[in-house]
Amino acid sequence: MASKNLIETHNLTKQFGRVRCVNALHMQVPQGAVYGFLGPNGAGKSTTLKMILGLSRPTAGSITLFHMEVNEKNRIRLLKDTGSLIESPSYYGHLTGEENLHILQTLKGCPAENIDEVLEIVRLNDARGKKVAHYSLGMKQRLGLAAALLGFPKLLILDEPTNGLDPAGIQEMRKLIRSLPSAYGITVVVSSHLLSEIDQMADHVGIISKGNLVYQNTLDALHSHARQQIALRTDRPDAASALLRENGINAKREDDYLLFPLTDDSHIAHLCRCLVEQNIALYRIEKRETSLEDIFLSLTGKEDSL
Repeated sequence: MASKNLIETHNLTKQFGRVRCVNALHMQVPQGAVYGFLGPNGAGKSTTLKMILGLSRPTAGSITLFHMEVNEKNRIRLLKDTGSLIESPSYYGHLTGEENLHILQTLKGCPAENIDEVLEIVRLNDARGKKVAHYSLGMKQRLGLAAALLGFPKLLILDEPTNGLDPAGIQEMRKLIRSLPSAYGITVVVSSHLLSEIDQMADHVGIISKGNLVYQNTLDALHSHARQQIALRTDRPDAASALLRENGINAKREDDYLLFPLTDDSHIAHLCRCLVEQNIALYRIEKRETSLEDIFLSLTGKEDSL
């Protein structure tokens, strides 16, 4: 049975001298997904994407694209169905946006009418006749995306596409990326070091830290790790813990608090009543939640910069 993954890597590894930047990566990107590739700066995101695109040769491991293992014979043919925007877009500043796209359209051998369509998609129609040297940073980023979309590829790989954009530009880029699978049947891999970015764009996520893939699943599954707990602080934590056990709750001791899973209000009221009846002073009761940021930090290491 054929895999439903458009990209699969097996033990993908990249080493520069003694430094291993990517370590035995098993990456799986489902067809039709927006796959968020998330990790701190320097974690190995760009290196991984460059290997997938054939811009860097792996030290070890293999890459499967469109259900075929990539090799020297089929690499160019497979990459024809791939569009990419890695780091900052390249362009001829003395030419207009439309003229830049005409050059790429000729090189790619795709229909000329695609230029009008991609300019419409990235909302650069009004600036098509303007020299790219006079484009804003956001307009240049959108032109780079238009170039990546020119052949309407099956797979689009974007490395930090919202870098340098203002808030309005970021929101527009997010909306555009989210629309690509349903509107054009394009599977998207988008990298970022910001969890908030991926949370608003992706439906699947892979988290890389120091070259290792430390998490891979749906975004909903990652959200499910955001636990809600009740924290109790009393004058007699041991006695309170024993009383909670009698009521079917195994509480975890953390500093001066007892922690247990969130339950309904009536059950919490009953527990508080029991504590007071046993002359256990209840100093504080609060709800705590493990945020996505906390989960990300626990997976990637708190010493890493976001």
